[in-house]
Amino acid sequence: MARMHARRKGKSSSTRPLVYENPAWVPLDKKEITDLIVKMAGEGIPSAKIGTVLRDQYGVPDVRLATGSPITQIMVDNGIVMKLPEDISNLMTKAVNLNTHMQDNKKDTHNKRSLQLIEAKIRRLERYYKSTGILPDDWKYSIKTAELELSR
Repeated sequence: MARMHARRKGKSSSTRPLVYENPAWVPLDKKEITDLIVKMAGEGIPSAKIGTVLRDQYGVPDVRLATGSPITQIMVDNGIVMKLPEDISNLMTKAVNLNTHMQDNKKDTHNKRSLQLIEAKIRRLERYYKSTGILPDDWKYSIKTAELELSR
């Protein structure tokens, strides 16, 4: 399959081993992992960072295998809801930073194209999240809304 914004095909890097159950050497049980996720999410740490911390510091290779549900589902079950999905907020941060760069450097055409590609990804995600009901139907992306959402 071809890449989204390039004319070449991509090659997958590494693949996870086919493991269907939690390894016996994982030091934490389901309750301890859930408590750690709730504690870190309460501090405002995003789910990708929580997974990395659990892997590197606590020795949990896969939260889904250990608990039976992914990190975001555990957060939702415990009443912790992010105002925006993590992937769209990261792209919006990147777009806002690139937009401030473009205001200072008007002739930077390469980054102008990069900003267009990032905004295309955001709009594609916006369409997906509206269809799944995660974002409200009246939510619309623009640079101004991105700056407002990220400043909160």
